[in-house]
Amino acid sequence: MLYLDNSATTKPFSEVLQTYRTAAETFFGNPSSLHRLGGQAEHLMQQARKQTAALLGVSDQEIIFTSGGTESNNMAVKGAAFAGMKHGRHILTSAIEHPSVLEAVKQLTEHFQFEATILPVDENGMVSIEDVKNSLRDDTVLVSIMHVNNEIGSIQPIKEIGRILAEHPRAKFHVDHVQGAIKVPLSFKDCHIDFCSLSAHKFHGLKGTGILYGRKGAALLPLLSGGSQEYTHRSGTENTPGIAAAAKALRLAKEMYGGRLDKIKETKLEIMKAVQGIEGTVLNTAFEGTAPHIVNFSVPGIKAETLVHYLEKKEIYVSTTSACSSRLEAESKTVLAAGKGQELAKSTIRISLSYEHTPELVPALAEALREGIYHLKKVTR
Repeated sequence: MLYLDNSATTKPFSEVLQTYRTAAETFFGNPSSLHRLGGQAEHLMQQARKQTAALLGVSDQEIIFTSGGTESNNMAVKGAAFAGMKHGRHILTSAIEHPSVLEAVKQLTEHFQFEATILPVDENGMVSIEDVKNSLRDDTVLVSIMHVNNEIGSIQPIKEIGRILAEHPRAKFHVDHVQGAIKVPLSFKDCHIDFCSLSAHKFHGLKGTGILYGRKGAALLPLLSGGSQEYTHRSGTENTPGIAAAAKALRLAKEMYGGRLDKIKETKLEIMKAVQGIEGTVLNTAFEGTAPHIVNFSVPGIKAETLVHYLEKKEIYVSTTSACSSRLEAESKTVLAAGKGQELAKSTIRISLSYEHTPELVPALAEALREGIYHLKKVTR
């Protein structure tokens, strides 16, 4: 089996599964309970928080545990927007954000009288720094720009945008770091980031656990009312075993990917060259300025899902658009936003790598792609 859909989800480390089981069996108390079992669960959770903070280079009081990337993005976008309402109702974001950002912004504009400026991207899926500068207004309260695009892997100029926003303190800066975590380094402090989203199942943790970095002093209106968990930012009994497992996954992923990113990038480049050599394909991922683990291409004239299922029969697993959209048989909004046209947007294939992958996989993948494209084009004639 060749699993190449790691941007959708990664296989959990066995140590992460063991951590979850141990925590669920041994530290099952409610962390808010006053008795010893509650205290043990609380201690385990705070140890996980400190470890997570240290790995991300922030304070443990700046870590908010959530249920995943979608909640982290919604919490940051809506929470920061509501908290900043007294200063203005203008939001700045890009056309290629994850649906959990774009739909949150849409809800704010349709139901809460916010105004949004959606920044375009160039043919490589890049936001213009000049567009960011020119679109900022006195009433801008939030700028939300993703770090790594989940479909084509473009890396946005987060540090440069952060420097601009450092001179506009009313405009809080949110970064969706879900696809970049571990694979593409990002300093929250150096980039002047106020809020940053991560999801554990993207770095070999478990589904249903996420992280939101919230800079100390950056106002965030809670979306969930009730208790005072997560420094009052997120009410509800904490998922102690999931939190412990997320911290373990982050540490192990940092170790595993640390010395292998060059090999992953080499594998990606070899895949891109192989795809480029197959007749009828068009690369959507640029050779430069993109993440080391994502390759996106189109095969005009072939429905993306038919090629996915063809490869599945060969036990090669890839995807079409983002996992949140693929079952809808939707066009790639990112490819459309990059101006590549509807035909390419309807036939996108995404290959996404993990620390295990090396260039040795490329010949078998290229042969399967070549064979599949030839067969499917013959069928559709």
